[in-house]
Amino acid sequence: MRQITQSKKLKNVRYDVRGPILVEAQRLESLGHKILKLNIGNTAPFGFEAPPTILADMIQHLPEAQGYSDSRGIYSARTAVAQYYQSRGLVDTHVEDIFIGNGVSELITMVLQTFVDDGNEILVPAPDYPLWTGAVTLSGGTPVHYRCDESNAWNPDLEDIESKITANTHAIVLINPNNPTGAVYSEEIVKGIVDIARRHDLVIFSDEIYEKILFDEAKHHHAATFAGDDVLCLTFSGLSKAYRVCGYRAGWLMISGPTHLATDFLEGLTLMANMRMCANVPAQHAIQTALGGYQSINELIVPGGRFYDQMMLADTLLNEIDGVTNVRPQGALYCFPKLDTEMFGITDDQEFVLDLLRRKHILVTHGTGFNWFEPDHFRLVCLPDEDVLTEAIGRIAEHLDEIRR
Repeated sequence: MRQITQSKKLKNVRYDVRGPILVEAQRLESLGHKILKLNIGNTAPFGFEAPPTILADMIQHLPEAQGYSDSRGIYSARTAVAQYYQSRGLVDTHVEDIFIGNGVSELITMVLQTFVDDGNEILVPAPDYPLWTGAVTLSGGTPVHYRCDESNAWNPDLEDIESKITANTHAIVLINPNNPTGAVYSEEIVKGIVDIARRHDLVIFSDEIYEKILFDEAKHHHAATFAGDDVLCLTFSGLSKAYRVCGYRAGWLMISGPTHLATDFLEGLTLMANMRMCANVPAQHAIQTALGGYQSINELIVPGGRFYDQMMLADTLLNEIDGVTNVRPQGALYCFPKLDTEMFGITDDQEFVLDLLRRKHILVTHGTGFNWFEPDHFRLVCLPDEDVLTEAIGRIAEHLDEIRR
């Protein structure tokens, strides 16, 4: 009998946030070890719950959520999203510009399958959220990684972006606020990326799922604000993080700019939406309530709020470790610290995090898993409460001290 093998399309696809290291963590758990999982930004296991009004609204609408909806999403949800962007200054946003999806992840896949032809190049940040790289590859395209500058608060390097544009380049991806670095891009940088897209006739894919999770004086700038009516901009966001409902899978896509030049693409995107029937209908009913009601995230991102205090504590503790430096995050839920690889003798960051897992039972993700160029970073999720976070980073410090000695 022949061997049944995976598709060759998966050859260069990785998703190390839930990759081989998680498998090893599960093996250790099966042996009775307690593993502290700091590898994924899943809010629920750390005590973050959805606002009660969202739960109540979903329950109330369950009787009418048993059938398929319009493949683009229920009207009330799409209206709420359109009005949200109108309130942010994008006054030309209409219901027809909105697609609802099973989280941003599904929408990214749908968009890239609709947009990318074999051989097309898509500019993706490094480090990135690895779904973008994987989805470009699965769509037949080539991800080309541009460098974000750690010495400049992890803002994208505009010169590096421009140097990597070829005749095959079709789009540029922004992740702002950034996962995994926590960077919130300056107005100058966002305008600069939009200007590059304008001059080279590129489409912008702007992943803004963390747009409401901002610290101190950080301000988020929608790429669509600067794209205007001459750069096609696809903006992705949703409820998962800011409303602590990762499992609801409620995300959206807003399309702005010269849509009259993209009618064929939009027909294809509608076809893709039709093929998956529709997004999860009960969760769609949460969108209007979430966007229109009291924004409970505001309590969490200021001093005294858990997101803020835990992020600042993690940053402080990491920077206290000899041989570790961390750029203080301005948003999102993660730290992306740098290791002195010479001091610690690290040549393979995946082996480093596997060793940390086996010795200290702490699960983090290695930096090259986010398509970073060197094996000298790892990502830490900052969702545990302060006592647990202190214990976890303490174990990381112990491990680094042991391997240095």
